[in-house]
Amino acid sequence: MSTGTQSRGTVIDMVQIRQVDPDGDDARLCVSAYFAELNERSPVPFNPATGISAEPRELRPPAGALLVAYRREEPVGCGAVKHHAGAPSEIKRMWVSPTARGFGLGRRMLHELEQIAVASGATIARLETNENLVEAINLYRSAGYLEVPAFNDEPFAHHWFEKLLAVD
Repeated sequence: MSTGTQSRGTVIDMVQIRQVDPDGDDARLCVSAYFAELNERSPVPFNPATGISAEPRELRPPAGALLVAYRREEPVGCGAVKHHAGAPSEIKRMWVSPTARGFGLGRRMLHELEQIAVASGATIARLETNENLVEAINLYRSAGYLEVPAFNDEPFAHHWFEKLLAVD
């Protein structure tokens, strides 16, 4: 008998994370939703053209990767990583749909992006985020990211983080 609710484990187990083409419809849908949420939550409009780039060419192997999370084939989250030879990889465009929050999907996405960074040869991952994204800040801190001085001039960022990646 079903109660109409699902356990946290069941929901997260139903989610698949796949590497996709950054120009694909699902990738564009998720990134657009991410930008819309940034604009909704911040008093200052977000303009991706004025910040640190994360263009599709930078998010395709071998330069990087873009992941989309799917629940029953519906895109419900995204995240990207940009690689830099001999330098830290950058985590970009982390977003989880409000309908999929609270089940550990952000943490799972972050872990997969870190694994891609390690596979590229990176030993450090860096990211920056806006002060209005409190949930993201808490996730990064709880995942072992340490706040560091600004390492770029991203105009929309208030917090800069980095993490030493476990290399097997």
